[in-house]
Amino acid sequence: MRDATGAGGDTVHRRRLEAALDGTVRATGASVGMLYLTGPGERVLHLVLVGGVSREFAAPWSRVGPDDPVPVAVAVREGRLVWLGSQEEMARLYPRVGLVLPYDFTLAAAPVPGSALPGSPAKAAPTGTATAGTGTTDTASPAPTDTGAAATAAAGGLVLLWSGSHPPYLDQREKDAIGAGCRSLAQVLRQAADEGHAVQPLPAPAVLRPPPPPTPGPVEAAAVLAFVRRLPGASCALDLNGRITFATPEAAGLLGAPLSRLIGALPWEALPWMDTPAVEDHYRGAVISRLPRSFTALRPPDHPVRFELYPDDSGISVRMGPGDDLTEADADRAAGGSPPPAPVPSRATALYQLMHLAAGLTEAAHAHDVVEQAADQLVPALGAQAMALFVVEEGRLHIVGHRGYPDELAARFDGRPLTDEGAGTGVLRTGRPMFFADREEVRAAYPDADIEQGMAAWAVLPLIASGRPVGTLILGYSRPHPFAPGERAILTSIAGLIAQALDRARLYDTTHQLAHSLQTSLLPHVLPDVPGLEVAARYLPAAHGLDVGGDFYDLIRIDDTTVAATIGDVQGHNVNAAALMGQVRTAVHAVAGAPPGEVLARTNRLLTDLDPGLFTSCLYVHIDLARHSACLATAGHPPPLLRHPDGPVDVLRLRPGLLLGIDPGATYTATEIPFTPGTLLALYTDGLVESPGRDIDDTIDATAAHLAVTHDRPLEPLADELIRHARRASPRHDDIALLLLRSRQALP
Repeated sequence: MRDATGAGGDTVHRRRLEAALDGTVRATGASVGMLYLTGPGERVLHLVLVGGVSREFAAPWSRVGPDDPVPVAVAVREGRLVWLGSQEEMARLYPRVGLVLPYDFTLAAAPVPGSALPGSPAKAAPTGTATAGTGTTDTASPAPTDTGAAATAAAGGLVLLWSGSHPPYLDQREKDAIGAGCRSLAQVLRQAADEGHAVQPLPAPAVLRPPPPPTPGPVEAAAVLAFVRRLPGASCALDLNGRITFATPEAAGLLGAPLSRLIGALPWEALPWMDTPAVEDHYRGAVISRLPRSFTALRPPDHPVRFELYPDDSGISVRMGPGDDLTEADADRAAGGSPPPAPVPSRATALYQLMHLAAGLTEAAHAHDVVEQAADQLVPALGAQAMALFVVEEGRLHIVGHRGYPDELAARFDGRPLTDEGAGTGVLRTGRPMFFADREEVRAAYPDADIEQGMAAWAVLPLIASGRPVGTLILGYSRPHPFAPGERAILTSIAGLIAQALDRARLYDTTHQLAHSLQTSLLPHVLPDVPGLEVAARYLPAAHGLDVGGDFYDLIRIDDTTVAATIGDVQGHNVNAAALMGQVRTAVHAVAGAPPGEVLARTNRLLTDLDPGLFTSCLYVHIDLARHSACLATAGHPPPLLRHPDGPVDVLRLRPGLLLGIDPGATYTATEIPFTPGTLLALYTDGLVESPGRDIDDTIDATAAHLAVTHDRPLEPLADELIRHARRASPRHDDIALLLLRSRQALP
């Protein structure tokens, strides 16, 4: 074992800790052991010791948050043993881990008891309930009991991995060994702390070295070497880090590289043609599962090489040979026997595409975005030909999108109650996926199933988020498709990711609809028809966000010849801003008809009394159509534009007033202007004119210049033109409100 020293830790105690972990791994028969400890004053779990795999393998899990969805965090947080008896169970319960490690292994995680030190993440219970492995009802937990009265909190966590050949349950001997191992680790940690040498996490975990094999004598060593050389074919050996420790001359010849380049190197570093995700994935699978694996790689220009990997706890033995040898099944197919199976992408290819899907799902804002991401990435990655995605709503399954299925078929399944006897609803009741390799398997399970003629195999996956069913994912294959355990695990993992993305997207869609309804209800549905006044209004939500904000406009008819117009912008883009906007509109309505300065002053006093914590800009205009005049007052709002009947446009830079909601004693000055027939007054919010990197005065002047050349167009198309001009000038990140007012011919 490697000696690991570090600040705050004593070499002797670290050696004892390594010995305790090594002894636990041996006693349980595990192939991999990992020890996590909390840092001083932290709740984060740090990986301090690892045995059975390289440090690089453990790097993604070197730091685990207390609430992370990984087994060791759950074990420490809940003070119980977590047991995962199959690759598929790992994928179903911990999709993030199952996606990154889609290999055949079993796993146990248990809390290591310790003193109630600051930063300990959870209390460790003396007993608990283990997550039962697939195919077993044994849920007894070997959660460790502590040996000291003061030790009531978890000091860390122990993780053990067994090979894929391990049964899907723990026997009593293994349970006892796990409990004893946790107590042994806790005793070493407690003794180190009592002696003033508390073991602290290092920047990188220490790695336990496998015990050296017995050293053979000269005669025995010569006999072994002669034995290896007499064997036909090529062979080499790798350590658990993947480096070549031995190779025969035949191996060097087959690989096309001298022994001097191979010994001590990683295969994919020494041989560029082996630098592919698939090759490294096979190596990783052999190390994690401790099961034999085989694959073929192409040595340029056209020399396929067959590799057979035989792993154990000390390394991997590799046999090699020409890759053009046909297996018996291959020979049968070549002779005209059974047709070749449907092509299935390699695991490495599928994983990388699924990782891309996972990244895309993080950006999916709406449910239809989730459907598009899944259809674009998942279907080709796994060799499927069709996909349908359903969500649970009011006790029924409703389709949100499909690809590869005809619309008529999707419509037949849409709206089916969850009580319906079918695979799509059955997986939601059990929480477990169903895989049908061919039509016969479907008919055996569901004799009355409505089978699509174009499909021959199906994967039906429940979408579970936060412990509750949110929908069903159905993948269809045009040819019979046996689902290997690894493929089932990948499908189950990605179903978990889609479920989380879909649940988040549906929440966003619901919030979006609520916000849109709120915004619509607060803005005027119809502007009043005022004789002698032409009016047009637009509201455009920001390009991003919830499509709700604080921009508002209104037109208030006071009598037959006078009207009040107002426009404003409440700080923020959320429901609070929209609610305050409604209050501002109500306040302006209540005092409309008073002089503009007084209207703003009264509204300001109301807002400061409410103390909403948000500020509002506002422009109020009192128009007297009989006198052909308008009186304006502003509370920090962008200046209106006035287009004269003969074409020129003025930017009305009014005397500014303080934003509403800041100072209850603020006063506002009114300015009177002529408003003769043909005069156009444009009121707007800053979303129309703001442009990143440009001075707002320049953009206001540019908008005024554009308005000057629009001639006497009707206001409805003119409003659309101004919005398009704003969008062309620069991407908009704020809401836009626009209110156009034009005096018509003189009143009789």
